[in-house]
Amino acid sequence: MRAHPISPVTEPMQYRAIGVVRGHYVPSDPAQPTRGVIRTADGTELEAVVLGRLLTLMRRHLDLELPHLWVVYPRSRDENQLHLQMVGVWEPSTLAAADVLAAADALPAADALAAADVLVEGEEPAAVEAALPSDDLAEGDDYFSVRGELIYTRPETGDLVVKVRQLPRADGSRPVPFKLQLRGEVPLEHLRHFVALDLRRQGQQLCLESCEVVAPLAQRGTRGGKGRRGGAGGGGGGERGERRGTDRRPSEADKGRGPGPARSHGQAVSRPSR
Repeated sequence: MRAHPISPVTEPMQYRAIGVVRGHYVPSDPAQPTRGVIRTADGTELEAVVLGRLLTLMRRHLDLELPHLWVVYPRSRDENQLHLQMVGVWEPSTLAAADVLAAADALPAADALAAADVLVEGEEPAAVEAALPSDDLAEGDDYFSVRGELIYTRPETGDLVVKVRQLPRADGSRPVPFKLQLRGEVPLEHLRHFVALDLRRQGQQLCLESCEVVAPLAQRGTRGGKGRRGGAGGGGGGERGERRGTDRRPSEADKGRGPGPARSHGQAVSRPSR
């Protein structure tokens, strides 16, 4: 079995967003315990949903009156509001080895976020129990690992946005990439690069502790074809708007007419009567 709830990275450009949060899970409705909040020691209430086989594990083995170290996928739904998808719990000392973590195999296989399974297929529970890992992680509580494309950074305000892509589903459809709003300072030159971030939850935000810039990402062509200029949106502007109605070249019909009567701005020009 693995000694950590978060699977190791297998490829340099592997997208993922996963972490651990310790707290009490409180369902919004006891009859429907799939939605609720995680109440942490700092008093924060984190909106959460329960996914996969974790719900069965919670009902059979966990005392929800006690805090637990939950394995979660983070999402950004509203500004300054962290949303968590709960996929597992890390508590080797309490749970049987086969149920140490509710692996996300009940979720669509297309989920690119690494499922934090700890039981190696084929191992007997009795053999695993002899070497159960510690309940405490070296990274500590509230640790998150986010790997994806840096699409926005503003060092002066500490705002970051990372796009995380997901693998195709079993039916061949492609899930829409999601964006995570984070806090930290990453220089502008790393924009549009693949980054690996270590973060720590503080309240409702994930704050940067370390950043590894893995590689630049190839950019797709600009929407609208080559040579399109001017600002997007805003009803015009840019060079195209400035040239409109100025420096019109005379047509062939104009050349044969000769000079017409002078016309001043705002004044009508009288024409001779026949």
